[in-house]
Amino acid sequence: MDMDPLKIPGMTKPEYDALIERQYVSRIAFAGNGHPYIAPFMYVFDKKYLYFLSTKYGRKMKYFAANPQVSVEIEEYMPDLSSFTFVSLQGKLEEVEDPAVKKDVREQFVAMMARHQLSPRVLSALGYSPDDPPEVIINGERSAVWKLVGVKDIVALKNG
Repeated sequence: MDMDPLKIPGMTKPEYDALIERQYVSRIAFAGNGHPYIAPFMYVFDKKYLYFLSTKYGRKMKYFAANPQVSVEIEEYMPDLSSFTFVSLQGKLEEVEDPAVKKDVREQFVAMMARHQLSPRVLSALGYSPDDPPEVIINGERSAVWKLVGVKDIVALKNG
């Protein structure tokens, strides 16, 4: 007896926006070199755009320069997987150049880190020492500010 598989239901925009607002870690898939390259990124969300800070070194910089088209995935689940949700957004990363916008995004990162009581060790993912105060990123230039734009497709699913 061949049965049709159960399909995971989709989420509404308010549901996936709430998921994006609750979380702060994403995975970004870059086109890579023959294979996709996936890396974790913290983010902030201003209810319209996702913003990321990226160290200015590593493979991601080469892949971003070669092809800024990416997929961004954000998930939330219970440890026993009795509940899980995820959203995947396909779009393009754009480097933010405006100094006022960059400062605002960096201030949002400092506030997000405080709100979630993140370890100072996360500063190393942004190019800073864990011994630095988080505020060092506000005026610092060790990390690029990226914005997800031109989102073409959104897949958002939940298991109930």
